[in-house]
Amino acid sequence: MTAIKRRAAMIALAAAPALAWAVPARAGTLDATKKRGTLRIGVTQAPPWFTKNPANGEWSSGLGISMGKAMAEKLGVKMETVEVSWGTAIAALQADKIDLMFMLDATEERQKAVDFPTSPLLFYSLAVLAKDDLAVKAWADLDKPAVKIAVPQASSMDKFLSENTKTADIQRFPDNAAAIAAFQSGRVDAVCLFHPPLLAARQRLGRGKIVVPTPVRSQASSVAMRKGDTEFVAWVDKFIDESYRSGQTQKHYETALREFGLDPSMAPPVMKERLG
Repeated sequence: MTAIKRRAAMIALAAAPALAWAVPARAGTLDATKKRGTLRIGVTQAPPWFTKNPANGEWSSGLGISMGKAMAEKLGVKMETVEVSWGTAIAALQADKIDLMFMLDATEERQKAVDFPTSPLLFYSLAVLAKDDLAVKAWADLDKPAVKIAVPQASSMDKFLSENTKTADIQRFPDNAAAIAAFQSGRVDAVCLFHPPLLAARQRLGRGKIVVPTPVRSQASSVAMRKGDTEFVAWVDKFIDESYRSGQTQKHYETALREFGLDPSMAPPVMKERLG
């Protein structure tokens, strides 16, 4: 190596740390959202959380849609929907394909991969839509090898069933719609979801019975976001806390039920303070 080449190499090595330091970090979600002009929310067919209009393919109603629009309006941008499944939502967040996903429970395992706000989004109870002739009052009644239960894969419902109905024939599907379709076709005896989506399913199918088995399992649901963006997490936390306390979240829920043809007075509320 000539003296000139050695000198050039030394200069390049010396400059490298400074150049690396000068590379700007990826913009936070709030800045990126405002620059892009859209807030990207993950959606999956699961009334009353998210409902796609089959006539035009638009995600037109649901609590998650109403909340997403309200958030986008607050930020001065438009809401953009990105179709995912419950099982792929976290990967979509990590890949920066969506900015948030409503109705993901803040389980210990999920908290290792994504962030959640401190405030709860809403509360709901775990239930089953079962065949009319299936005797079920408690979770123990479902814990039998002959009982086939459909559930969305990698969901909190899947985790609960795996831990509490270990001898049942648990059949896992990619999303709510596929699990409900398995019940509709008679391939399973029951489908396990949280109570609100089952109201919509029962109304559409016109058969089956909704049971909240004992001991009742009520819990908070949340909003998942990319890990490490503390500014965005704090913003979302404040937004959903104010929405919950003002009763706006409950109003979004009741609107979603009405749009799906359900009477809100026949459904349990999503505010803990109003649950029996």
